[in-house]
Amino acid sequence: MKTTVLAALGFATALSMPANAEEIKVGLLLPYSGVYAALSNDIEAGFELAIEEYGSETDASFVLLREDTEVKPPVALAKAKKLILQDKVDVMAGIVSSGVLGAVRDLIDGAGVPLIVANAGNDEATGAHCSPFITRMSFSNGQVNRPMGPWMVEQGLTKVFTLAPDYAAGRQMIDSFAETFTAAGGEIVGQEFTPFQKTQDFGPFLAKAKASGAQAVYVFYAGGEAISFVKQYDSFGLKSDLPLYGSGFLTSPLYVNAEGPAAEGVITALHYVPTIDNPENAAFVTAFEAKTGRIPSEYAVQGFDAARALIEATKTGATDRDSLANALRQVHFDGPRGTLSIDPATNNIVQPIYVYETVAGDAGLTQKVLATLPATPDPINGCAMAPVSN
Repeated sequence: MKTTVLAALGFATALSMPANAEEIKVGLLLPYSGVYAALSNDIEAGFELAIEEYGSETDASFVLLREDTEVKPPVALAKAKKLILQDKVDVMAGIVSSGVLGAVRDLIDGAGVPLIVANAGNDEATGAHCSPFITRMSFSNGQVNRPMGPWMVEQGLTKVFTLAPDYAAGRQMIDSFAETFTAAGGEIVGQEFTPFQKTQDFGPFLAKAKASGAQAVYVFYAGGEAISFVKQYDSFGLKSDLPLYGSGFLTSPLYVNAEGPAAEGVITALHYVPTIDNPENAAFVTAFEAKTGRIPSEYAVQGFDAARALIEATKTGATDRDSLANALRQVHFDGPRGTLSIDPATNNIVQPIYVYETVAGDAGLTQKVLATLPATPDPINGCAMAPVSN
């Protein structure tokens, strides 16, 4: 049974658990309004599903307190302060935008409140700006792209043109790919960064790619920009002679149907697709579809695994902020993505990466997994992890 109480700026849900259970207040900090609302809906639905499915395995009960960041760092900081100081949450989860994560990082670290990051991929959050109170259960920007460099060289693609929006995530995604691609013997024959959320016409950039002598194009785009880019790439007539590769957010299950046939044949890499073949994923896809009426995206599994990590942490007896932070750093389990663990040197997730092709299926576009690339920890990247005093 679920009881929902509406509040002025947020709302709380108490998920029923055994009597005398230790109550843990969880602050969900997500952009429930604005351009990332669909992502938040998937993260939250996944989070709730994991508590419903695994909550009985722990003696703890969970009260969810939600706040809307509006994808605005100052708003997110104010909401985080409310959750910590007024609501006195034991743990926080969520954060979609890397800008929002940067805005709340010092507050989280200073207050000593554990935060489970369910999306934001900025490399520095588990690198130079790491904190023992911040554990990432999603991905890092470098992690998703780094394995594709040597894999593409192995496929005989040694000359590549890259494109991405000109902001931190775009540069981190492309830089990590380019580093491993060139180290494996590949050559970046051209590189462009397009104005972020301002580029309506990709034609001039695609013309440069066509004239570069590249064997393929590797890109990072997400959301509305991904839809526009994939459609324009197809209409420009490049796919047959200059195949398109990239970070898996380019053809995310969340919006690939909006790209339509233009997405067919695009090959990308990501930490999750709903066609991963393992028992945990089969059960997750079935349960998520029954709960929401839609196929889970990478955002859904990030919410699911964030809650699962919290549940696993409480199994150790952790209930207060310090003990939860320590327990989260030691979490490991088999989930829909495969075997997951946390690297205690950085508090970043260690997970396999899947190369997949978007293909036409019986019920629309789907994902054909071409390769599973090994799970490897991120570089330390300047992280000096201080211990949590308990």
